Amino acid sequence: MKTLFSFILILSGFLALAGDSKLQVGDRAEHTSVKMLDVSGEKLSLDDVRDANGLVVIFSSNTCPFVKKWEGRYNGLKQWADDHDVGLVVLNSNYNNRNGVDSYEAMQQHAKEQAYNFPYLVDKNSLLANAFGGQTTPHVFLFDKDYKLVYKGAIDDNYDDASRVKKAYLKAAIHSLVAGEAIAESETKPVGCSIKRKLD
Repeated sequence: MKTLFSFILILSGFLALAGDSKLQVGDRAEHTSVKMLDVSGEKLSLDDVRDANGLVVIFSSNTCPFVKKWEGRYNGLKQWADDHDVGLVVLNSNYNNRNGVDSYEAMQQHAKEQAYNFPYLVDKNSLLANAFGGQTTPHVFLFDKDYKLVYKGAIDDNYDDASRVKKAYLKAAIHSLVAGEAIAESETKPVGCSIKRKLD
């Protein structure tokens, strides 16, 4: 009962289901050349990270309970993307938490603790979150090699238990993209914490 009650509190406090985002499937990414600070100290743009077949962008954070449940899969997703010649980058757009739990220093510590094997960048002033319509942490956007959006939504259908995933939305979308096939589910509802964004 205590576990159920805690879950309900988390769900009521942190759940955010996205409505229509600014980028629709078929639209092209904006601000791809903007340099953002990585936890390594290097500055990178989406152009720097994109690979031959495209790019995955994941909006994420340090403390969201849903990120904590999903982020154990991030490194595996990076390997899957690499195997398919697709880049992967994770952005922290929580502008209003920048002096607290989502500070640059906290991002560096979090990336180290989680052994992140991908760029984790500061989306300053929530520029890309606002341009793409990122709603939650996490929220995934998959682009083809020409920056056309081909999938947006959740990573998979079970944030709580990776072993019980029935639909690996992002992996399936990457596979179909590279195979030149139509993506069966090009949009799903992202589930997570709302992005603490700087508004346009």
